[in-house]
Amino acid sequence: MNLIDDPWLPFRYRDGTLAYGKPAALADPGIVDLALPRADFQGAAWQWLIALIQTTMAPADYRAWLHGRIEPPDATALDAQFARARHAFELSGDGPCFMQEYDGLADGRSSPVASLLIEAPGAQTLKFNADHFIKRGIGEVMSPATAAIALYTMQINAPSGGKGYRTGLRGGGPLTTLVLPHDPSASLWHKLWLNILPRSTWSYPAPNLDDWRVFPWLASTRTSERPGSETTADDVHPLHMYWAMPRRYRLEVEDAPCVCAVSGAPSETSVRGVRTTNYGYNYDGAWRHPLTPYRLDPKKPDQPPLSTKGQQGGVGYRHWEALVLEEHEHHGYLPAPVVTDYTTKAEALADIDPQSRYANLWAFGYDMDNMKARCWYATQMPLVAVRPAYQDRLLEWVETLTTSAGRAAWQLRTAVKAAWFSRPKDAKGDFAFIDLRFHEATEADFYGCLHSLFEQLDSAPGGLMPADVADRWRKAVRRVAEATFDDLALSGDAEALDMKRITAARNQLHRWLAGGKEMRPLHRLAEEEVA
Repeated sequence: MNLIDDPWLPFRYRDGTLAYGKPAALADPGIVDLALPRADFQGAAWQWLIALIQTTMAPADYRAWLHGRIEPPDATALDAQFARARHAFELSGDGPCFMQEYDGLADGRSSPVASLLIEAPGAQTLKFNADHFIKRGIGEVMSPATAAIALYTMQINAPSGGKGYRTGLRGGGPLTTLVLPHDPSASLWHKLWLNILPRSTWSYPAPNLDDWRVFPWLASTRTSERPGSETTADDVHPLHMYWAMPRRYRLEVEDAPCVCAVSGAPSETSVRGVRTTNYGYNYDGAWRHPLTPYRLDPKKPDQPPLSTKGQQGGVGYRHWEALVLEEHEHHGYLPAPVVTDYTTKAEALADIDPQSRYANLWAFGYDMDNMKARCWYATQMPLVAVRPAYQDRLLEWVETLTTSAGRAAWQLRTAVKAAWFSRPKDAKGDFAFIDLRFHEATEADFYGCLHSLFEQLDSAPGGLMPADVADRWRKAVRRVAEATFDDLALSGDAEALDMKRITAARNQLHRWLAGGKEMRPLHRLAEEEVA
């Protein structure tokens, strides 16, 4: 199977129908999305296509990028570009195999192919019969197509996996952020093309597609048994980041038919096992993957940036500023390069697409606890193209909103605990669900305020947050906090409720909402409108 030549990708058409096709099929303007059987596979397949386009046909500059947006290539032209890398995308055989050990791993340990699934129970878990929540047997047999995307998903997300089993180049379970057009019915080509960086923005030497420095599986693995064997950005081509290979695998493809346990699709060949060993590429040093946000420590400017990871509670508007607005001095926010590049692309598109200044940000990734996957999170949030001159102003305004919301969530949690318990400080358990409920309930108001802030960026008198937005947000915070308190505090058996305690807790919350430290700026700004 060759991932360039064979129809292995499931595409979704605008009318809802599905069909398998080879990568060049995405030139069809009727195709609007992929349709992989798992959410992590879906995100990985998008990244795979972005990587393939960036590697084989990156535009020279914004003029060339705009041409690719206005006049997308047809399937023949796209296939010709992708074919330049065909030799690197054989999935099985005696030669180099996609994302697999060059030397074959004849002596590697054989494991079930399900071990490529990040949430699959490990050998020790199975040995001690401890697979209580995620059972053995998932993905016990896969089609080659499913095994290919499972392999890529593992390599780009690889968590810690024991001695010598290396994490991914972006760390274990990195957050990925992609730019999507405002119109969800846009073609898949247009969606992917928004995440391609012109060479004038991301400058790198023309890639040699026969070189392991681009595709690491084209040569023997740079193993990492000894100190000093780390692989840094200086050792490889920048495009290597898309194809990084921290784990050493070799698929065991069988000439036997199967029904894929993951996709449910029939296949003439099957994959039941994978050979593996440790000490693959050990990525170290300063990396800036184009699809991942990072964060600098302003107090330690000489330290390399750290990639943003998935986290408990998921991704929401409280993370928006860190994912969209670059800021070095106080927070060290480094959004993904494809996100910061969107402002320039929006300006290039302004004459042909008036809505180009609005887009969506798709953020997704695993929340990992070392080698254990706790959850997969994915969300979409509005993205606006903010000119550099106004970024600090918008950042200040957004921080005012998110700071008041974060503190309100804390005050709400404190008040609910005071209503529930006679000794709230001694109450045990995880009460983070209260904060999460508050943030989910205020999300629509936040994005409504964000839209208003963006529209008034260049007209706000004195650079102050518009009074109407401050008033809307303070009312939303108060409404949601008090309604959530009432719902939670008054839940349960009516005879067991301590109304005196509940009333005192609610009054305390009300006082903070009316004049607490983090709410005062909103009140002052909102009163400007009243005056």
